[in-house]
Amino acid sequence: MEHQLDQYVRWNALLELLTERGRIGVEEAAERLGVSKATIRRDFDQLARQRMITRTRGGAHASGISSDLPLRYKTARQVEEKRRIGAVAAALVEPGMTVGLNGGTTTTEVARALAARPDLTGDHDRGRLTVVTNALTIANELLNRSNIQVVITGGVVRPRSLELVGPLGEGAVLAETTLDMALLGVDAIDVMLGAAAHNEGEAAVNSLMAARARMVVIIADRSKLCSSAFARICPTERVATLVTDAGADHSAIQAFIDAGVEVVTA
Repeated sequence: MEHQLDQYVRWNALLELLTERGRIGVEEAAERLGVSKATIRRDFDQLARQRMITRTRGGAHASGISSDLPLRYKTARQVEEKRRIGAVAAALVEPGMTVGLNGGTTTTEVARALAARPDLTGDHDRGRLTVVTNALTIANELLNRSNIQVVITGGVVRPRSLELVGPLGEGAVLAETTLDMALLGVDAIDVMLGAAAHNEGEAAVNSLMAARARMVVIIADRSKLCSSAFARICPTERVATLVTDAGADHSAIQAFIDAGVEVVTA
């Protein structure tokens, strides 16, 4: 009997398999997910119509999805680690701060942890937390919290990440904003290469957040450490704190410590 997996859950699993392996056949995918081959064929056809994969005879192969999956299709890799990272990163925020927060699965956990903190209440002048974000997902997490002021940058929405990018956002809000702290999720961080993102538009906005912040905190699970991505956000010397999970490689953590970065594990 087939496992009645939700369609998006199946798609997540298929995209992850293709990201890891490059290609997979219908029969193997059906066996891995515990569904019929007919179901897998339909899933492959639908994903191919969305240009997320390339359909082949008897299967499918990755079509540039490995580095830039749409946010709604990203599986919750290391879910518990990201929740712990989010809680630890949120604990660095103090009442009254103005904080920059970009988009991503881990920064979403930061936003949820901030929303759950009862100590961030305050009036409009003192004690009230202000979050400046270019991510619609982050704004959505915080908008129902009357004690948190949410400022959304301008720009054009990237459908894959639901982040606002482009010169409208860079000039209209961020260029005139001073941040106490920038909490930035990244696609990669390396001691020599710095923090980076796969998309240059997102990297440009994140870079401006970092430049406008008194303190830069990079939020990255262990899969992002000692890796590289296309567009740099900031050099390592600009990073005050790195928040990662306790499963991160000890030598990688030590390399950042040796470079002067405070490393906090969750």
